[in-house]
Amino acid sequence: MSDPVVTVDPGQKGNANLVYILYLCSFLIGVSALVGVIMAYVGKDSASPLVRSHYRNQINIFWKMLLFMVVGAVLTLIIVGVLIILAAIVWYVIRIVKGMQALLADQPIEDPASWGI
Repeated sequence: MSDPVVTVDPGQKGNANLVYILYLCSFLIGVSALVGVIMAYVGKDSASPLVRSHYRNQINIFWKMLLFMVVGAVLTLIIVGVLIILAAIVWYVIRIVKGMQALLADQPIEDPASWGI
């Protein structure tokens, strides 16, 4: 038996994908991640369940990355902070790319609150 086909408003998917793109652009334009998280907060209540899971994922990515960067910045005084920042950047990019792939395949994020990759 196959899974039922769920249609999602292309505009909602486009907005969720735009948030992922804004997150990636934050390496060049730092404020774009802030714009992205605001868009995720605004869009999550009216979104379909599939897109809502992506918005929750994006919100979690933002706050966890901010936490990683603050802890890493504080710990740069004892060198280990640089490693934390580098690991956080890798984690950030992987989470974004996996989210974009899932959105493209019309798949929800199973556990948006996860700390894993």
